[in-house]
Amino acid sequence: MLYALVALFAFQLAGEALVQFFQLPFPGALLGALLLLLGLLLYGRLPQALEQTSQTLLQNMMLLFIPTISGVMLHFDRIAKEWQPFLVAGVAGAAITFLVTALTFKWMLARTPQNAQESQP
Repeated sequence: MLYALVALFAFQLAGEALVQFFQLPFPGALLGALLLLLGLLLYGRLPQALEQTSQTLLQNMMLLFIPTISGVMLHFDRIAKEWQPFLVAGVAGAAITFLVTALTFKWMLARTPQNAQESQP
């Protein structure tokens, strides 16, 4: 688990360093995640330690949002004044997420062999 955490943080650090060095208008953590994806594609498989560590992090993701939520609470006065963009972004983001999820699900069902669908209860 320690090696997997070091790998995750190393890719995030590499992404942050590249963004700072090249002055990119791009989040460093996202660039680090893309570098990790590229590395895994080149490696050809997902190491078991990285998979287990990632699953643990995903299962406890809500704990990772607590500092962000606390930070937003410091700006309630600004949110009260400018609530419309937050509302529009929230509703539009949810609608886009639902639409993309539904289209992806429909696409995956179309790719599933017909006899595999019939054998499921």
